[in-house]
Amino acid sequence: MATRKFDLVIAANRLPVDRVVGPDGRNEWHRSPGGLVTAMDSVMRHRDGAWVGWAGEAGEAPAPFAEAGMWLHPVPVSREEITSYYEGFSNETLWPIYHDVIVPAHFHREWWADYRAVNERFAEAVCDVAAPGAKVWIHDYQLQLVPALVRERRSDVRIGWFNHIPFPPVELFAQLPWRSRIIEGLLGADYLGFQRQADAQNFLRAARQLDGRTTKGETVTTTDPDGSVRVVRASAVPISVDYEGLDELARTPAVEQRAEQIRASLGDPEVVMLGVDRLDYTKGIRHRLKAYEELLVDGTLRSPEVTFVQVATPSRERVAAYRQLRSEVETTVGRINGTYSAIGRPALHYLHRSYPREEMAALFQMADVMLVTPLRDGMNLVAKEYVTCRHDDGGALVLSEFTGAWHHMKQAFVCNPHDIEGLKLTMMRAIETDPRQKRRQMRALRRQVGENDVQTWADRFLTNLELAPERPDRTGAKGARP
Repeated sequence: MATRKFDLVIAANRLPVDRVVGPDGRNEWHRSPGGLVTAMDSVMRHRDGAWVGWAGEAGEAPAPFAEAGMWLHPVPVSREEITSYYEGFSNETLWPIYHDVIVPAHFHREWWADYRAVNERFAEAVCDVAAPGAKVWIHDYQLQLVPALVRERRSDVRIGWFNHIPFPPVELFAQLPWRSRIIEGLLGADYLGFQRQADAQNFLRAARQLDGRTTKGETVTTTDPDGSVRVVRASAVPISVDYEGLDELARTPAVEQRAEQIRASLGDPEVVMLGVDRLDYTKGIRHRLKAYEELLVDGTLRSPEVTFVQVATPSRERVAAYRQLRSEVETTVGRINGTYSAIGRPALHYLHRSYPREEMAALFQMADVMLVTPLRDGMNLVAKEYVTCRHDDGGALVLSEFTGAWHHMKQAFVCNPHDIEGLKLTMMRAIETDPRQKRRQMRALRRQVGENDVQTWADRFLTNLELAPERPDRTGAKGARP
């Protein structure tokens, strides 16, 4: 049977669904958690396209299939490649380097070899489903070689790449033994999108200083293997959330009633603080727990009048740094609850699991203070989701200045999570500021997110891709695209 062809092809490490065995033993596909899937799900539902990605299981990939209005094209990843390509090179080599080396990065040639092999496989799958002249939109740090690999096979398609995480300063990126290969891989694209202008500038500096490329403004000049010269643009196009869909969900009676139920189950405290994160060392969970504990120690906050709910979605639990983080967080949770909880009234509710969108919307609605305190984050969509769900203009957002979101949400209560004393003061300001002032801040935050939603982001990215510099011919004169 001939492979279906599409004018828009998305490539990401994971498909937007996970296989779940239902009560009757039949396979079902449920939407995956995670910021990329949350953002792209609504984008793809407004466009006819294919999504190329790993199905999350080792071994042979399922046959391509349609699900919830999308055509999904699974890519196989072996058990050994999960260890080397995903857990190894992607998350123990690249992730630390791209997040300020909060934990040390590890460099292994075997991991690099499998990273390259899996990227080849993704490129082949993309080319299989791309129609002539298609737009190909590649996502994130796991697939940085795919743009050039697709271009080698299909010079007719328009190629874009978007980085959901920070791109590091050249001094950190320089540590990578394969830095030139990654730059070469990314320059296979026509357009490179980043969360912040600083990230785009970091990439341009790396291309110029580490690889000898010529840069000018937002562009870098590259030469393809066939000798043709191209100009690639790199700029900021910050991601957002499905504001309309999430706002509509948050206004449903079921979600509003659930928010009241959750608050009642907590004992109707005077103040509920909330954290929602993947259990990742970049998210600043340990720092916010330390600040909360110190506020309890010095009597500034008292339980059960104040309680803290921390949702920590399981993440990369086979990676040593993540296992250590979980152990440290759970030790802190036990110490806080053992010291400051009343019978039946924990000072800290720790939930190590993921929740559906409806439950998250209810949690956002019932929280008086939302703590978003990453040490480094490309954007952080949780901050924008919280604001979107507060259609009552209630609540307060404490936001780290080391998130991409801070650049667009200056009305939040801004903090430096490394500064524990400063974080404590910011948490108290979020609690004690006059409610009328907090409502004004929340209205401004909601307006900003509503005017710059995920559809706006997708339109901007695809427009930038369409308007990216045309390919010159070998003499340097501008030539027509095929």
